[in-house]
Amino acid sequence: QVQLVESGGGLVQPGGSLRLSCAASGSIFSFNIMGWYRQAPGEERELVATISSGGRIDYGDSVKGRFTISRDNAKNTVYLQMNSLKPDDTAAYYCNLKIVVLGRNYWGQGTQVTVSS
Repeated sequence: QVQLVESGGGLVQPGGSLRLSCAASGSIFSFNIMGWYRQAPGEERELVATISSGGRIDYGDSVKGRFTISRDNAKNTVYLQMNSLKPDDTAAYYCNLKIVVLGRNYWGQGTQVTVSS
């Protein structure tokens, strides 16, 4: 069983910054992909950023240049540094862990990010 525990969401003004964290525990294989997706009300869930245990990084187009994903493999933790936040970034942010060799996909409970003045 895998558990993902997210933290760091909240309310921030436009132009501000937030840092999200997600710690994974349980049966985690050494090769995996961790990342963040987000979903606004009435919208589909979309990619924010992913990072593999080998360091490959992918970003959604809407966050390139503003968000930075990183991970600490020793702690099985992924981070998302969000800068220059916009109201359009308001959404529930979900941590994701993919264990590709097993075809398994896990989700955190979600953390709310609200960008508003």
